[in-house]
Amino acid sequence: MPNSREIAFNILLKIEQDGAYSNLALNHAIRENRLSPIDSAFVSALVYGVLERKLTLDYIIKRYSKIPLRKIELKTKLILRMGVYQLLFMDKVPDSAAVNESVNLAKKQKLQKSSGFINGILRSITRAGEPYPLPDKKDKIFFYSIKYSLPQSVVRLWLDSYGEQNAERLMESLSGRPPIYIRVNTLKTDKASLKAALESEGVVCEDVPALENALRLSRTGAIERLAAYKKGLFHVQDLSSQLCVGFLAPEPREIMLDVCAAPGGKSFTAAQMMRDRGKLFAFDLYDHKVRLMEEGAKRLGITMMVASKRDAASGASLPLADKILCDVPCSGLGVLSRKPEIRSKDDLISAELPGLQYRILCRSAEYLAHGGTLVYSTCTLNPAENGENVRRFLAEHTDFQGVPLTLPEGVSRAVEENGYEITLMPHTAGCDGFYAALLRKM
Repeated sequence: MPNSREIAFNILLKIEQDGAYSNLALNHAIRENRLSPIDSAFVSALVYGVLERKLTLDYIIKRYSKIPLRKIELKTKLILRMGVYQLLFMDKVPDSAAVNESVNLAKKQKLQKSSGFINGILRSITRAGEPYPLPDKKDKIFFYSIKYSLPQSVVRLWLDSYGEQNAERLMESLSGRPPIYIRVNTLKTDKASLKAALESEGVVCEDVPALENALRLSRTGAIERLAAYKKGLFHVQDLSSQLCVGFLAPEPREIMLDVCAAPGGKSFTAAQMMRDRGKLFAFDLYDHKVRLMEEGAKRLGITMMVASKRDAASGASLPLADKILCDVPCSGLGVLSRKPEIRSKDDLISAELPGLQYRILCRSAEYLAHGGTLVYSTCTLNPAENGENVRRFLAEHTDFQGVPLTLPEGVSRAVEENGYEITLMPHTAGCDGFYAALLRKM
């Protein structure tokens, strides 16, 4: 049976070679190998840590290697990243274990020629006896890119858009695993009852001042295995998404459209706020995602929601609605901590996305009844995809106006902006990076 480091290596290899999602590959490996909680925690920390710090780790390896990084074979490179991460970022792992286990792992992978190379680099790092070196801060873009392991294009965007102090706090906040938040299914239970049910299963629950029906969880294990989850007493949803639906404030007996709904969390929250009375039409471009939403609604006991396949930018006509949620496809820069496998990619910023987002917004707004409200939102931190799209829309659609947002306790704006919009950041709101704007058709 493979040991913890070998399991972590296999997961990282699968992500690199097959493009696997980190959370799915990790959960599958934990189940398949029947890992104990301690081993699961170690493997998770190592996998997510290596993915999150990839650019930093590669920079360190290049400083100690005589072979150019691009010429180092993939399996060797992965073992080096794992070894360097254990040496420099995992305090509880002895240096000797980090070095020796890396060499043993190389031999198990039949990389005998590479084992000496790996041993030499890791021992050189241990002998250096100092924190890992960073580039000269004179080149701020490169410095922050290596320090926080983010592409230079993203660093440049955030420095230019949000200012250095705010941008650095944002970059720093993306390190480590993000918190798990859930939304109480008020169709089936209340917060006090759900807390008691979860705590009886060993889960630690904390109230969230900003939202009445939100809880922060820890020590969950595999969430889908919890009895409370199977009974449909909650669904997992970050605070940013819960706040987004709160801004829209759907009510019973209204008609609501969620034009880019998958995986369905915002629709589920909206249905609960509407007490499962009215009509909620949820759409996605892909059949398998529509099925996923249907399964989620069934688990939660939601009957008012109709999930269908539709192209939000050019799809068929829809009924007039009182409320519309337009949560458009985006670059996902606000959720990089949840997707560490993509945070080192150079093509995270797309010049084409804002145009697509604007078309979806314009198309969706056609179906808003007079006096109705629409929320435009993204889970990214890029002004071109956020405020610039909304300002353009308001300039070209004079029958719409922005509606001032009421912010709950503990939630503040990260940047100066209009009262009808908010850019949420982890260090100012305790949630994923997110943008939302509330608009009304006059």
